[in-house]
Amino acid sequence: MDDLYARIVRERGKLESLVAKVPGFRGYMEMSARRQADRLIREHVVDQLKLQLNRLPTIEKALLDAGGLSYMSKTRSAKTKLQTFIDRVATDTPGYSGFFDAVKVDAEDLEVAYAFDRALLDYADKFKEKLDALQSAALRGEGVDEAIRDLDALTIEANDAYSLRDSVMKGIE
Repeated sequence: MDDLYARIVRERGKLESLVAKVPGFRGYMEMSARRQADRLIREHVVDQLKLQLNRLPTIEKALLDAGGLSYMSKTRSAKTKLQTFIDRVATDTPGYSGFFDAVKVDAEDLEVAYAFDRALLDYADKFKEKLDALQSAALRGEGVDEAIRDLDALTIEANDAYSLRDSVMKGIE
């Protein structure tokens, strides 16, 4: 994540680096770069999550082929919550304040924001693990209920974590 921010800052044009020397403008440019980094991170996470979401129909087909029609409402519920999480991450405004925004983000707040960004990246990996476990359970024909419960619990946790991120970034908590 720090590498991503550093890359964005390095890639600023010559005009931006010249203007960055104007007193007070550097902070604005850094916030702008942070918003861009936030957007890039969230786009990457959304891409990774969509890959996982797109695996669910194949897993559901394996469950159906094994006579697991009763699992469809449970997988549909988890799928809806995962889609909600993806939509929230994809459509949210950048998490860093702009120059004229009412809510300003200081260095300590940025550390918190980076922690939430790291958590977003981790959730993409966790969803892959849970879907791997569900796929394995579907193929074995055992442990499916537990795998679906674990996936569903992760979707709830991820949405709760994103709500917390939103609250923290808006200064509510």
